[in-house]
Amino acid sequence: MWTLRVVLAGGRESGLEPVLRLGQLLAVRGAQRRQLATAERQRALGAVYTPPEIVDFMVRLAQPAGRKCRVLEPACAEAPFLSAFIQRYGNTHELVGVEIDPEPLHRARLHVAQATFVEADFLLWEPSIPFDIILGNPPYGIIGDESHYPIYLLKERKRLYRQRSRTWFGKFNIYGAFIERAVELLRPGGKLVFVVPASWLVLDDFQRLRSYLAQAGGLQVYYLGKVFPGRNVSAVVLVVEKGGRGLQLYDGVSTLRVVKREYSGEMIRFETEEWSQFEREGMPLGRLFHIRFAARSTEVRAHPAVSNKPQPGHVPVLTGRNLHAGWIDYETCYSQLWMLKSRASELRDFYGFPHLVVAHTKGTRVVCALDERCYPWREEFHLIPRVQGLDIVAILRHLNSEQVQRYVSELYRDFVPHLTASMLQRIPVIGDFSHVKQFDFTQPS
Repeated sequence: MWTLRVVLAGGRESGLEPVLRLGQLLAVRGAQRRQLATAERQRALGAVYTPPEIVDFMVRLAQPAGRKCRVLEPACAEAPFLSAFIQRYGNTHELVGVEIDPEPLHRARLHVAQATFVEADFLLWEPSIPFDIILGNPPYGIIGDESHYPIYLLKERKRLYRQRSRTWFGKFNIYGAFIERAVELLRPGGKLVFVVPASWLVLDDFQRLRSYLAQAGGLQVYYLGKVFPGRNVSAVVLVVEKGGRGLQLYDGVSTLRVVKREYSGEMIRFETEEWSQFEREGMPLGRLFHIRFAARSTEVRAHPAVSNKPQPGHVPVLTGRNLHAGWIDYETCYSQLWMLKSRASELRDFYGFPHLVVAHTKGTRVVCALDERCYPWREEFHLIPRVQGLDIVAILRHLNSEQVQRYVSELYRDFVPHLTASMLQRIPVIGDFSHVKQFDFTQPS
């Protein structure tokens, strides 16, 4: 069964401007909405399918502490979590589902008659009494314009969400706002059980959320991998016990890998003694290099020296497909863009001198090569030395080594589909750097 996760509010909230009910919005967009294929509609509304075995596992984690608890499923659609909760723990509890899409909400009322259902936007909803247990599968996706972002139906109210959120940063993903709001609605000692993408564990956009959760309670994180059919996203089950402390990270549903009695919001990784020792022995890459990002596609295309046909003096604009471990394919033009080599530094000054390039889009692995010809690039990471006297060839070999590949893959698994600057900054470089200690090692760029 597919469940639609929709966050479009009804009515007027205190201090907020009026917002449309989903039915009204769909009526306004009538013909356009009716033309959407089912899959496209689900994508536009943040639809996520929850496998039954995941629902059952989460319901077990949400075991109530008493005979009558207030239990909430946000963005409940047809209320699969409330239904499973009743089957396991009986109907003595006060069950509430919040959903804005009237169609699945109608089916939920038929299937789970014991529950109270509210047609509302969970992120703007204001219940009068907190909850003992909140569980479910919130919507996933970045809110924005239809041409770039999956949840474009919500772009009119993104400003309202940002105003209400204390953790919203960068592009953010709507599931992060759901986590924050759910924790707010828990009573002291209450429990949140959500299944969400693993990206919040490591991405900088979720730094505020991680810090907020660290202050709010004790965390249990169960890494599940890619469990959503048809979705190329790794998932975790997050349990927050409000008022608790520390962090526990599980590999799967039962293997405990990391325990921290104190947790302050840092990246969550599969840390081991081997990799902790590796980090203690080495110098973080970000203290030796500025880590810069190449020009974006739009910036490259807009430059007057760039052409979609090769001209005399032009060279290919390189991409990650040109980048291999230890070497660069300078001949193939995967970008279908060419540029005057003499003007490459107008895009980025570091295109004008040899430097190391590290792939951004080859998964959570490190692929590095030395650009000796100083070509223009579209995207990828570029390492610019902070200091003089570095052995660039030795560092190149180190970054492509099997040890570094194991380090990255074991710490970060497939939490995100690409290497991030924060991951890259932390890679230890082994060597004697006593001769560079006189330089100013500030925060990594």
